[in-house]
Amino acid sequence: MQHVVIVIHLMLVLALIGVVLLQRSEGGGLGIGGGGGFMTSRGTANVLTRATAILAGLFFVTSLILSVLAGMNRAPTSIIRGGQTAPTAPTPGAPPTNSGGGGLLKQLQEGAPPRPGTPAAPAPSGPAVPQSK
Repeated sequence: MQHVVIVIHLMLVLALIGVVLLQRSEGGGLGIGGGGGFMTSRGTANVLTRATAILAGLFFVTSLILSVLAGMNRAPTSIIRGGQTAPTAPTPGAPPTNSGGGGLLKQLQEGAPPRPGTPAAPAPSGPAVPQSK
């Protein structure tokens, strides 16, 4: 269904471009307006104006249909993920894993050094080593 609407949408785009280019330039914005030609009567200007309005309306309708079709298959997701444990630190030299989701941003944040002014990461808990004074 979506492919059919995309093809119709692209045909409308091409038709809209063609109709707009056929219209006579009123102000001569590019300096090439005016002169004679097969599109000189006032009646054809009305036909082209109506055709432009109809094609523009159909363009908006197909755009809305495409946006609705794109949103139909999308599953709702939550930003807040409750009940998950903190991810473990990756082993040095091992490729980063993407098991917890988050994508590229999360991978960059895990591999980036701490920013200045932020507290350092807590030391890993292990056997206590007495410090000499």
